Amino acid sequence: MKKEVQKIVADAIKNLQKSQKLADFEVPEIGVEYAKNEKYGDYATNIAMVLGKLVKKNPMEIAEEIVDVLKKEPSPLTPLPKGEEDIKNVFENIEVAAPGYINFYLSKKYLQNKVEEINNEKENFGNSEIGKGKKINNEFISANPTGPLHLGNGRGGFCGDSLGKVLRKSGYEVVNEFYVNDFGGQVVKLGHSVLKDAEAVYAGEYIEELNKKLGDGTDVKETGMKAAEIILNDIIKKTIAEKMQITFDSWVSEKTLHEEKYVDRAIEMLVEKKLTYEKDGAVWLKTTDFGDDKDRVLVKSDGQKAYIASDCGYILNKIERKFDKMIEIWGADHHGYVNRFRAAAQALGFSGELKFIIVQLVRLMKDGKEAKMSKRAGNVVSIDELIDKVGHDVTLFFFLMYSADAHMNFDLGLAEEKSQKNPVYYVQYAHARICSILRKSQISNLKSQKELDLSLLSQEKELSLMKELNKFPELVEEISKNYEVHKLPYYAIKLADKFHSFYADCRVIDEANPELTQARLSLVNAVRIVLAETLRLIGVSAPEKM
Repeated sequence: MKKEVQKIVADAIKNLQKSQKLADFEVPEIGVEYAKNEKYGDYATNIAMVLGKLVKKNPMEIAEEIVDVLKKEPSPLTPLPKGEEDIKNVFENIEVAAPGYINFYLSKKYLQNKVEEINNEKENFGNSEIGKGKKINNEFISANPTGPLHLGNGRGGFCGDSLGKVLRKSGYEVVNEFYVNDFGGQVVKLGHSVLKDAEAVYAGEYIEELNKKLGDGTDVKETGMKAAEIILNDIIKKTIAEKMQITFDSWVSEKTLHEEKYVDRAIEMLVEKKLTYEKDGAVWLKTTDFGDDKDRVLVKSDGQKAYIASDCGYILNKIERKFDKMIEIWGADHHGYVNRFRAAAQALGFSGELKFIIVQLVRLMKDGKEAKMSKRAGNVVSIDELIDKVGHDVTLFFFLMYSADAHMNFDLGLAEEKSQKNPVYYVQYAHARICSILRKSQISNLKSQKELDLSLLSQEKELSLMKELNKFPELVEEISKNYEVHKLPYYAIKLADKFHSFYADCRVIDEANPELTQARLSLVNAVRIVLAETLRLIGVSAPEKM
């Protein structure tokens, strides 16, 4: 609906320009937001204040002129919902508020028909085709196969998986991908650690187990590669599939990129483009030509390829798979690699969108103090340990409640609460309560949507609940553009709030009023559909009983 508001306001401004009530200028972007208080409307725009500064005119006067145009017949309050020609207006009223806001109030009829739409479309409600024909590489976790996944890996993993679901709902072709760093220095370090020699770096129970299996080896690199393969298959993949409940479409091996000559070909391409030079016996990539703060060594003076060379091979691999967008979800310790990776992509000719999401650190807190857990993985807490302690759904929901770029304090005390104080249980309880209501009502007897009298849904709490349902498609579209998946759990909480408030005030099953009962059951079922779909996008379960 935000788009519709933008369009009709833009058209009204152009009409004012034609009538010479406003000067002729290019109409700026029209910001439309949800009204902070429902009594002041459902949508609001401050465009009159923006124009006031532009044309040196009182914003209240501009707002009044825009509203006058909008209220003229034939009404421009369109487009109407598909197949709903009986709706006269999408908006019941449009008002001006100081110091120049224009507030839009959705009509009851529009909201009531939204209930019908949701019940007809079911889980497809909120689907769109804005990403049709566009292919996205969504790379996340990509942890070195040198140990169990830690909390940062878990946070990035849940973020990437949820984002992939939203993008698919918006019509994109998405490939969720894990890049395996199974080549180079970290594998050698792992070999030293497993062999427990003077250059050992990694420690923990898993290293002890690997030492029992591989400790008789003499070749450090070979030992490291065998250990990395075991860690990847027996620890990392198991955690991802069983504990985190994430499925990857593609696993790309750094070692394979070298074997299949992607790295060599990428370097050859960069040399041919004259984007490299030799200095001090090494080959350098001119990353400063593409905004990096300094050039980077591509091939070291001893002939060994630098880490960025593997990145170039991986980028070339993605380019040849014809992705329109690349999303890179990295841990905070990789922040310094952003500019060089972007520069390498541009140097290799990638012209699509490249989006970086840097996932910040997580601290476990309980009673205001940093919580201690067993350090089975060495000096870090593994994501397995946290999921074992508080459960998959709680871990995921809590991680997703924070924007990825914000440092996070994970409230272990609240996470362990098995009550409605815990936001996950609060939302899931709303879904379970709805399922209980529908079971009691024998939902199979619910009339078809066309037979229902949805005009009976006119009480304040009913309308407020319908307004929240109406926001869902816009939320999905918004996240598919800005990647802010943390807005999903907050929407789920708000929808649960609105449902619980409605349920407290409005009796759903009333034998004395079967028509109202049918209408309210239809509304309740619409809430169930949207809440379940929101939880699916987050990645947590929607229980029917609790």
